[in-house]
Amino acid sequence: MDGTTVWFIIIAFLWTGYFFLEGFDFGVGALLPVLGRDDTERRVLLNAIGPVWDGNEVWFIVAGAGTFAAFPEWYASLFSGFYLPLLAVLLALIVRGVAFEYRGKREEPHWRRRWDRAIFWGSVVPAFMWGVVFANLTRGVRLDARHEYVGTLTDLLNPYALLGGLTTLTLFVLHGAVFLSLKTAGDVRARAVRVAKVAVAAAIVVGGLFLVITQLQHGKPVTWVTVAAAAAGLAGAAVAIVRGRDGWAFVGTGMAIVCAVVTMFTALFPDVMPSTIAAANSLTTTNAASSPYTLKIMTIAAVAFTPLVMLYQGWTYWVFRRRIDAAHLRQARRAPEPAK
Repeated sequence: MDGTTVWFIIIAFLWTGYFFLEGFDFGVGALLPVLGRDDTERRVLLNAIGPVWDGNEVWFIVAGAGTFAAFPEWYASLFSGFYLPLLAVLLALIVRGVAFEYRGKREEPHWRRRWDRAIFWGSVVPAFMWGVVFANLTRGVRLDARHEYVGTLTDLLNPYALLGGLTTLTLFVLHGAVFLSLKTAGDVRARAVRVAKVAVAAAIVVGGLFLVITQLQHGKPVTWVTVAAAAAGLAGAAVAIVRGRDGWAFVGTGMAIVCAVVTMFTALFPDVMPSTIAAANSLTTTNAASSPYTLKIMTIAAVAFTPLVMLYQGWTYWVFRRRIDAAHLRQARRAPEPAK
């Protein structure tokens, strides 16, 4: 296996990890006005992802940096051709990060409501736009002979891409609802379970339609396996949600997201950005890659540091594994301050 294939797999792994982890962050943010009936309950939702959301975003940063270093031509064409969708994603992520930090700086209800809306839109916009971006990559875009995007924003907002956006949005909302059923207790958990029952039905319909179209139009024989695995994950999640098996439900939604992303990357390979104008214009793992020496050095660094990062992130999840209950937060607020 040559270096370009290795790094295509690494990039696919990083994006898969990002969508699996950041997916439930987006889902929790999108569900903030639905599941949080008062400020304390909304605080429960934010506390559920508070210790991990910024660590989850590291996967996006590393995936982008890895793409830039390993496939600079892909990075250049992607970020120039998809400038407006990716700008919307970046602005939304910035607003969401600021909202997490500033929401608790003041007690006034209107102050917190404004930041809650920022968290909502800062979660919904990326959850939708990532599906649009990756659906277009799978479908192919208008690349000329110089590997420059010559289409328009309207070309990117085609029906298949919009269906991809709805797919990621529904999957992430489901993933977030199941995560909250696993991480919270009391009324918040009960509402999360009810939302998960609705969201899993929507995800099966929307996600199933998207994956079937992807397989029929762009898939390969091997991707039938990943499509079937994604369907099995959603079906298993539905059964687990009904039976109250929160852990297995989370495994099912995670499996569906992972298999959906793997399906798109497998369908894409060996291209990294197909051209709909002419096959010769497509960017591939070969003509978009850095030099073999660069890929060799990057592989050594990835092998050395990736396990350490994953161990640290796993330890973080273990430390903050306990459920959160609104009743505990209310009691903490009513407790008198210790004497100085």
